[in-house]
Amino acid sequence: MKAVQVPKAMELEILELEQPVIKNSDDVLVKVKRVGICGSDMHIYHGTNPLATYPRIVGHEVAGEVVEIGTNVKNVKVGDHVVVEPIRYCGECYACRKGRPNVCESLSVFGVHEDGGMRESFVLPEKQLHPVDSSLDWDEIVLAEPYTIGAQAVWRGGVQDGDTVLIQGSGPIGICILKMAKLQGAKVIITDLKEERLAFAKENGADVTINASKEPVGDRVMEITDGEGPNVVIDAVCLPSTFELGVELVSPAGTVVVLGFDERPSAISQLPITKKEVTIVGSRLQTNQFEKVVSLLNERKIKANGFISHQFPLEQVKEAFEFVEKNPDQVRKAVIVFE
Repeated sequence: MKAVQVPKAMELEILELEQPVIKNSDDVLVKVKRVGICGSDMHIYHGTNPLATYPRIVGHEVAGEVVEIGTNVKNVKVGDHVVVEPIRYCGECYACRKGRPNVCESLSVFGVHEDGGMRESFVLPEKQLHPVDSSLDWDEIVLAEPYTIGAQAVWRGGVQDGDTVLIQGSGPIGICILKMAKLQGAKVIITDLKEERLAFAKENGADVTINASKEPVGDRVMEITDGEGPNVVIDAVCLPSTFELGVELVSPAGTVVVLGFDERPSAISQLPITKKEVTIVGSRLQTNQFEKVVSLLNERKIKANGFISHQFPLEQVKEAFEFVEKNPDQVRKAVIVFE
């Protein structure tokens, strides 16, 4: 079996490993069909993901076909098309007891803390796999995991019908947030530095796009919102400056959602937070979003619509990572094809 491993920063290898086997009664053996290359995979490759350990088989945006099941598996069967929920948690700590296993104190993420799905086959417990309508194309369902990131950010922001939402950044995660916010009935303003990305956001439902390299974002947002500010600001750029801007612009009683892992401090005074009684929340991975996303996929309420811009066979995975690294503005989502 072939597998893609990052042994250390800036190195990538295709290994030949033994075929995995079912060991527990709730185990499921999956043959991989598609793996998306995520920003976090690139950070692991670059050595800039503070949560990853090495060596690591990367890949957590995974779609595949069930080829064998354990004796106690109830909800998936051989032949099912499945997507991977990449988090493993204890179920006992404070976060888990609060229904937030995505921030479990002993959280393990498939492809980050433990070997992931960029390999020809893998075994996971049944609870980490979600069957999807088998008539859907693999290129549609491989996007399930990034859609859950968008769904989580929208849930953390409490986005409701009629809200105005500002999304900073129209990269892959910004687009996933956009799709989910529009399904909630929100008016969405989205920013970026690249016209191509903004055009794609417009195609996917953005009400207003702002090129941050050509006009002041703050002035334009306040003009659009008649001086009130957006009710929810979701920061998918994740720089200290964009976090600061979000707190500055958000409306009274509004919410700022932070997705970044930047360890540099932001300079934010207490006054706007207190004066406007702003809620600031983090958003990491997802909490119980897979069932919703799978339902939306099955009902064709979310579609790729050109989201996957590049495909590479497994044998060209090194070229794929190099292309994503050198051409970030050209890549919406790159996918490794396993056949």
